[in-house]
Amino acid sequence: MMLDAGAGKPLAHYAAWHRAGDFIFLSGIIPVNPQRSLIVRGYQDIPPEARRLLGETGEFSTDAKEGPILAQSWYVLESIRLTIESAGGQMSDVFKLVQYFRNLDHFPYYNRVRKLFYPQQPPVSTVVQVSEMLPGDEVLIEVEATAWLPQ
Repeated sequence: MMLDAGAGKPLAHYAAWHRAGDFIFLSGIIPVNPQRSLIVRGYQDIPPEARRLLGETGEFSTDAKEGPILAQSWYVLESIRLTIESAGGQMSDVFKLVQYFRNLDHFPYYNRVRKLFYPQQPPVSTVVQVSEMLPGDEVLIEVEATAWLPQ
């Protein structure tokens, strides 16, 4: 089942994003459709054009290993893109990302996806490994973003 991206309604009681002057602060975005409370688990949960872009092979062993982190990375960055655009900006307005991983071995996969959203210079970044994420073990990544978007 394909999932809609975008910050939307958070899974708990907090703001998905907030403007403070010329800055937009996004809460950590996880690979969960907040409208349906569904976790992105692999290629099957993202649009066909994104699957092709990410290199879905059709080989079960490869896609089962790489698909979850690639699909979750795409979903999270696409959600950031849609949220920033809904505030009147674009991805190039995002100047800071904080990326949380359950497993730092996933960073190279995420980095491949991030290059699709930032083909030139990526934002300044912090990368952290954490032991657990909400809502559960299937969530492999969370990314928070800060953008400068003059009013």
